[in-house]
Amino acid sequence: MYQNNISFAGAGRVAEALCKELFHAGYKIDIVVSESEVSGKALAGSCKASWSRDLLFPVTSKVIIVAVPDRNLEKVLESIRCSNEAVVAHTAGSIGLDVFPEHFGHKGILYPLQTFSKGRKINFIDLPFLLECSDDISAAILKTLAESIGGEVHLLDAEQRRILHLSAVFACNFTNHMLTLSKNVALRAGFTFDILTELIKETFSKAIDSGPENSQTGPAVRNDQNTIKKHLELLSFSPEMQKIYNDMTLSIIEYYKK
Repeated sequence: MYQNNISFAGAGRVAEALCKELFHAGYKIDIVVSESEVSGKALAGSCKASWSRDLLFPVTSKVIIVAVPDRNLEKVLESIRCSNEAVVAHTAGSIGLDVFPEHFGHKGILYPLQTFSKGRKINFIDLPFLLECSDDISAAILKTLAESIGGEVHLLDAEQRRILHLSAVFACNFTNHMLTLSKNVALRAGFTFDILTELIKETFSKAIDSGPENSQTGPAVRNDQNTIKKHLELLSFSPEMQKIYNDMTLSIIEYYKK
Protein backbone atom coordinates (compact mmCIF):
# COMPACT_ATOMS: atom_id res chain seq x y z
CA MET A 1 0.00 0.00 0.00
CA TYR A 2 1.52 3.33 -1.07
CA GLN A 3 1.67 6.27 1.32
CA ASN A 4 0.66 9.15 -0.94
CA ASN A 5 -3.08 9.50 -1.59
CA ILE A 6 -3.97 10.69 -5.08
CA SER A 7 -6.80 12.76 -6.53
CA PHE A 8 -7.73 13.52 -10.12
CA ALA A 9 -9.02 16.55 -11.97
CA GLY A 10 -10.61 15.08 -15.07
CA ALA A 11 -12.32 11.81 -15.91
CA GLY A 12 -11.43 11.40 -19.57
CA ARG A 13 -9.27 8.82 -21.31
CA VAL A 14 -5.93 9.60 -19.65
CA ALA A 15 -7.47 10.13 -16.21
CA GLU A 16 -9.40 6.87 -16.46
CA ALA A 17 -6.35 4.80 -17.40
CA LEU A 18 -4.03 6.35 -14.80
CA CYS A 19 -6.59 6.38 -12.01
CA LYS A 20 -7.50 2.72 -12.41
CA GLU A 21 -3.89 1.61 -12.77
CA LEU A 22 -2.77 3.51 -9.67
CA PHE A 23 -5.75 2.22 -7.70
CA HIS A 24 -4.94 -1.38 -8.62
CA ALA A 25 -1.30 -0.73 -7.69
CA GLY A 26 -2.42 0.04 -4.12
CA TYR A 27 -2.84 3.81 -4.05
CA LYS A 28 -5.78 5.40 -2.23
CA ILE A 29 -7.77 7.59 -4.60
CA ASP A 30 -9.43 10.38 -2.62
CA ILE A 31 -11.59 12.19 -5.15
CA VAL A 32 -12.28 12.51 -8.87
CA VAL A 33 -13.31 16.00 -9.94
CA SER A 34 -15.00 16.41 -13.31
CA GLU A 35 -17.67 18.47 -15.04
CA SER A 36 -19.41 15.32 -16.22
CA GLU A 37 -21.31 13.59 -13.44
CA VAL A 38 -21.76 10.41 -15.45
CA SER A 39 -18.11 9.77 -16.33
CA GLY A 40 -16.84 11.24 -13.05
CA LYS A 41 -19.02 9.07 -10.84
CA ALA A 42 -18.27 6.00 -12.94
CA LEU A 43 -14.52 6.46 -12.58
CA ALA A 44 -14.74 7.38 -8.91
CA GLY A 45 -16.92 4.34 -8.19
CA SER A 46 -14.45 1.99 -9.90
CA CYS A 47 -11.67 3.27 -7.63
CA LYS A 48 -13.62 3.62 -4.36
CA ALA A 49 -13.27 7.40 -4.51
CA SER A 50 -15.74 10.25 -4.17
CA TRP A 51 -16.80 12.55 -6.99
CA SER A 52 -17.28 16.30 -7.16
CA ARG A 53 -17.52 19.20 -9.59
CA ASP A 54 -15.69 21.44 -7.10
CA LEU A 55 -11.91 21.69 -7.52
CA LEU A 56 -11.39 21.59 -3.75
CA PHE A 57 -9.09 18.73 -2.76
CA PRO A 58 -8.67 17.24 0.74
CA VAL A 59 -5.41 17.68 2.64
CA THR A 60 -4.93 13.91 2.46
CA SER A 61 -4.30 14.19 -1.29
CA LYS A 62 -0.52 14.38 -1.65
CA VAL A 63 -0.64 14.16 -5.45
CA ILE A 64 -3.24 15.81 -7.70
CA ILE A 65 -3.12 14.70 -11.31
CA VAL A 66 -4.75 17.12 -13.74
CA ALA A 67 -5.74 15.24 -16.90
CA VAL A 68 -8.02 17.60 -18.83
CA PRO A 69 -8.08 18.86 -22.44
CA ASP A 70 -5.23 21.28 -23.16
CA ARG A 71 -7.67 24.12 -23.85
CA ASN A 72 -9.06 23.84 -20.30
CA LEU A 73 -5.79 23.28 -18.45
CA GLU A 74 -4.95 26.83 -17.42
CA LYS A 75 -8.48 27.55 -16.16
CA VAL A 76 -8.60 24.30 -14.16
CA LEU A 77 -5.19 24.91 -12.56
CA GLU A 78 -6.19 28.43 -11.54
CA SER A 79 -9.30 27.05 -9.82
CA ILE A 80 -7.63 24.27 -7.80
CA ARG A 81 -7.60 24.60 -4.03
CA CYS A 82 -5.42 22.12 -2.20
CA SER A 83 -2.78 21.66 0.47
CA ASN A 84 0.44 23.65 0.02
CA GLU A 85 2.28 20.35 0.40
CA ALA A 86 0.49 18.65 -2.49
CA VAL A 87 2.25 17.91 -5.76
CA VAL A 88 0.09 19.13 -8.63
CA ALA A 89 0.94 17.58 -11.99
CA HIS A 90 -0.61 17.86 -15.43
CA THR A 91 -0.37 15.24 -18.18
CA ALA A 92 -0.13 17.43 -21.30
CA GLY A 93 2.67 16.70 -23.75
CA SER A 94 3.10 20.16 -25.26
CA ILE A 95 2.44 22.49 -22.29
CA GLY A 96 5.15 23.45 -19.82
CA LEU A 97 5.45 24.33 -16.16
CA ASP A 98 4.73 27.99 -16.94
CA VAL A 99 0.99 27.19 -17.09
CA PHE A 100 0.89 26.67 -13.30
CA PRO A 101 -0.11 29.52 -10.98
CA GLU A 102 2.82 30.82 -8.92
CA HIS A 103 1.33 29.80 -5.56
CA PHE A 104 1.80 26.06 -6.16
CA GLY A 105 4.84 24.96 -4.18
CA HIS A 106 5.24 21.58 -5.87
CA LYS A 107 4.35 21.18 -9.52
CA GLY A 108 5.23 18.83 -12.31
CA ILE A 109 4.41 17.27 -15.63
CA LEU A 110 3.62 13.55 -15.81
CA TYR A 111 3.26 12.83 -19.52
CA PRO A 112 2.73 9.18 -20.53
CA LEU A 113 3.96 8.65 -24.09
CA GLN A 114 0.97 6.59 -25.17
CA THR A 115 -2.38 6.82 -26.93
CA PHE A 116 -5.46 6.30 -24.75
CA SER A 117 -9.00 5.33 -25.64
CA LYS A 118 -12.03 4.99 -23.39
CA GLY A 119 -12.49 1.49 -22.04
CA ARG A 120 -9.26 0.16 -23.56
CA LYS A 121 -6.79 -1.48 -21.17
CA ILE A 122 -3.25 -0.12 -21.44
CA ASN A 123 -0.10 -2.06 -20.53
CA PHE A 124 1.97 0.28 -18.36
CA ILE A 125 5.02 -2.00 -18.13
CA ASP A 126 7.97 -0.11 -19.68
CA LEU A 127 5.65 2.69 -20.78
CA PRO A 128 7.74 5.90 -21.07
CA PHE A 129 6.73 8.64 -18.63
CA LEU A 130 8.24 12.02 -19.48
CA LEU A 131 8.73 14.02 -16.29
CA GLU A 132 9.50 17.68 -15.71
CA CYS A 133 9.29 19.07 -12.19
CA SER A 134 9.74 22.32 -10.31
CA ASP A 135 11.71 20.77 -7.43
CA ASP A 136 13.36 17.60 -6.15
CA ILE A 137 10.42 16.64 -3.92
CA SER A 138 7.97 16.69 -6.84
CA ALA A 139 10.41 14.74 -9.02
CA ALA A 140 10.93 12.03 -6.39
CA ILE A 141 7.21 11.58 -5.72
CA LEU A 142 6.15 11.52 -9.39
CA LYS A 143 9.06 9.22 -10.31
CA THR A 144 8.02 6.74 -7.61
CA LEU A 145 4.41 6.95 -8.73
CA ALA A 146 5.23 6.19 -12.39
CA GLU A 147 7.66 3.41 -11.55
CA SER A 148 5.18 1.78 -9.16
CA ILE A 149 2.94 0.93 -12.13
CA GLY A 150 5.82 -0.27 -14.28
CA GLY A 151 6.60 2.96 -16.10
CA GLU A 152 10.01 3.88 -17.48
CA VAL A 153 10.79 7.39 -16.23
CA HIS A 154 12.66 10.02 -18.25
CA LEU A 155 13.47 13.37 -16.63
CA LEU A 156 13.74 16.01 -19.33
CA ASP A 157 13.14 19.66 -20.08
CA ALA A 158 10.21 21.34 -21.82
CA GLU A 159 11.85 21.48 -25.26
CA GLN A 160 12.72 17.77 -25.24
CA ARG A 161 9.18 16.84 -24.18
CA ARG A 162 7.59 19.04 -26.85
CA ILE A 163 9.78 17.50 -29.54
CA LEU A 164 8.88 13.97 -28.39
CA HIS A 165 5.21 14.97 -28.38
CA LEU A 166 5.62 16.07 -32.00
CA SER A 167 7.35 12.77 -32.78
CA ALA A 168 4.39 10.95 -31.24
CA VAL A 169 1.97 12.85 -33.49
CA PHE A 170 3.79 11.52 -36.54
CA ALA A 171 4.08 7.98 -35.14
CA CYS A 172 0.52 7.70 -33.85
CA ASN A 173 -1.94 10.32 -35.08
CA PHE A 174 -0.71 10.70 -38.65
CA THR A 175 -0.14 6.94 -39.02
CA ASN A 176 -3.66 6.22 -37.78
CA HIS A 177 -5.09 8.67 -40.31
CA MET A 178 -3.17 6.87 -43.07
CA LEU A 179 -4.76 3.62 -41.90
CA THR A 180 -8.18 5.28 -42.09
CA LEU A 181 -7.50 6.35 -45.68
CA SER A 182 -6.21 2.87 -46.58
CA LYS A 183 -9.43 1.40 -45.18
CA ASN A 184 -11.47 3.72 -47.40
CA VAL A 185 -9.50 2.62 -50.46
CA ALA A 186 -9.91 -1.08 -49.60
CA LEU A 187 -13.67 -0.58 -49.27
CA ARG A 188 -13.75 0.65 -52.89
CA ALA A 189 -12.47 -2.79 -53.90
CA GLY A 190 -15.19 -4.46 -51.82
CA PHE A 191 -12.96 -5.52 -48.93
CA THR A 192 -13.07 -4.67 -45.22
CA PHE A 193 -10.13 -3.34 -43.21
CA ASP A 194 -9.35 -6.94 -42.15
CA ILE A 195 -7.69 -7.62 -45.51
CA LEU A 196 -4.85 -5.30 -44.40
CA THR A 197 -4.32 -6.80 -40.92
CA GLU A 198 -1.28 -8.97 -41.65
CA LEU A 199 0.36 -6.28 -43.76
CA ILE A 200 -0.05 -3.74 -40.95
CA LYS A 201 1.31 -6.14 -38.33
CA GLU A 202 4.41 -6.92 -40.39
CA THR A 203 4.98 -3.25 -41.23
CA PHE A 204 5.12 -2.26 -37.59
CA SER A 205 7.03 -5.37 -36.55
CA LYS A 206 9.76 -4.63 -39.10
CA ALA A 207 9.94 -0.98 -38.10
CA ILE A 208 10.45 -1.94 -34.45
CA ASP A 209 12.94 -4.73 -35.19
CA SER A 210 15.05 -3.10 -37.90
CA GLY A 211 14.26 0.62 -37.72
CA PRO A 212 11.68 2.26 -39.98
CA GLU A 213 14.34 3.83 -42.18
CA ASN A 214 15.63 0.35 -43.01
CA SER A 215 12.20 -1.17 -43.66
CA GLN A 216 10.75 1.05 -46.39
CA THR A 217 9.30 -0.77 -49.40
CA GLY A 218 6.94 0.21 -52.21
CA PRO A 219 6.97 2.19 -55.45
CA ALA A 220 8.24 5.45 -53.94
CA VAL A 221 11.49 4.04 -52.51
CA ARG A 222 12.09 2.40 -55.92
CA ASN A 223 11.07 5.61 -57.68
CA ASP A 224 8.73 3.49 -59.81
CA GLN A 225 7.05 6.30 -61.74
CA ASN A 226 4.86 3.96 -63.80
CA THR A 227 3.14 2.52 -60.69
CA ILE A 228 2.98 5.92 -59.03
CA LYS A 229 1.17 7.37 -62.06
CA LYS A 230 -1.35 4.50 -62.05
CA HIS A 231 -2.03 4.99 -58.33
CA LEU A 232 -2.66 8.69 -58.82
CA GLU A 233 -5.13 7.86 -61.59
CA LEU A 234 -6.95 5.42 -59.29
CA LEU A 235 -7.26 8.22 -56.73
CA SER A 236 -9.05 10.51 -59.17
CA PHE A 237 -12.17 10.18 -56.99
CA SER A 238 -10.41 12.24 -54.29
CA PRO A 239 -8.12 15.18 -55.14
CA GLU A 240 -7.29 15.44 -51.44
CA MET A 241 -6.01 11.85 -51.32
CA GLN A 242 -4.14 12.40 -54.58
CA LYS A 243 -2.31 15.29 -52.93
CA ILE A 244 -1.50 13.23 -49.83
CA TYR A 245 -0.24 10.35 -51.98
CA ASN A 246 1.88 12.68 -54.10
CA ASP A 247 3.33 14.55 -51.09
CA MET A 248 4.20 11.31 -49.28
CA THR A 249 5.73 9.83 -52.44
CA LEU A 250 7.93 12.87 -53.02
CA SER A 251 8.98 12.86 -49.36
CA ILE A 252 10.04 9.20 -49.55
CA ILE A 253 11.91 9.73 -52.84
CA GLU A 254 13.80 12.72 -51.46
CA TYR A 255 14.60 10.96 -48.17
CA TYR A 256 16.20 7.97 -49.89
CA LYS A 257 18.07 10.16 -52.38
CA LYS A 258 20.03 11.39 -49.36
